[in-house]
Amino acid sequence: MTENEEQSPAASQPRRLRALDPRSLRGLAHPLRMRMLQTLRQDGPATASQLAEKLGESSGATSYHLRQLAAHGFVEDDPERGKGRERWWKASGDGTLFDSALYTDPDPAVRGAADLFLHEHATMHTQEVATWLGSMRDWSEEWRRGSDLSDFTLYLTAEQTFELNEKIHALIEGYRDVQPPAGTEGAAQVRLHTHAFPRSTD
Repeated sequence: MTENEEQSPAASQPRRLRALDPRSLRGLAHPLRMRMLQTLRQDGPATASQLAEKLGESSGATSYHLRQLAAHGFVEDDPERGKGRERWWKASGDGTLFDSALYTDPDPAVRGAADLFLHEHATMHTQEVATWLGSMRDWSEEWRRGSDLSDFTLYLTAEQTFELNEKIHALIEGYRDVQPPAGTEGAAQVRLHTHAFPRSTD
């Protein structure tokens, strides 16, 4: 599974993806830390106070968890903004890569962290969809027509499912360098979620 949350539409920049290992997974697998990292990746640098206000938390909590994220290399100081009393933070990378082997790690603490990480990841997807459904009337008809909320049922092998996911990811990657035509107004950050999993029909 790949988690990609880029904060800028700039094209042709090499993406910095962090492959999670047992230690870094345990450092990230916390609901508030995951939401803070997602916010920094999507909205850009912020202070602990700004994150607290945006996420409905105390600045003490966001300060603590920012330090924990920094200790594991997920966030870092933003020297361009950190000139005042408050410390500014930015994401150290553009996304994280989750290896399914973490879900079956011999260490139960790692398995627990993997379970929390995946469930929180799914929860954030659900929250984003709910936010869109609650605010879609505020967007133009063009954006409502351009949005999508679909699901499909296919009969595939595990190998075919992996191949399908690779093709979908490649198609999405192909749009990273696509810029709106000059003079075009109304471009926005667009979120895409992909979910693929088997289900029992017994």
